[in-house]
Amino acid sequence: MKLLRFPLIAAVLLLAFLPVDAWAQGCSMCKAVAGTEPAEHVYGGAQAIGAGLNKGILLMMAVPYVLLFIFFRKKISGFIREFRNAQG
Repeated sequence: MKLLRFPLIAAVLLLAFLPVDAWAQGCSMCKAVAGTEPAEHVYGGAQAIGAGLNKGILLMMAVPYVLLFIFFRKKISGFIREFRNAQG
């Protein structure tokens, strides 16, 4: 535990002192999709651009959960098995 204390404190301090502008730059793909063409030239208009951005954001949100499930699948399945057996 002592080995993890210093890197953890260093990471928190580093993130705390980053400029606020660095946090608000956004995804480069989102900027490219939203800023390249006017909405009237895109098939489906501005609504299609927003739908594409929303799908991309949802995909990026799902990836960490899928990775966690893959990493912990044996523990999760063991917990579910134990829970079913405890129910009776």
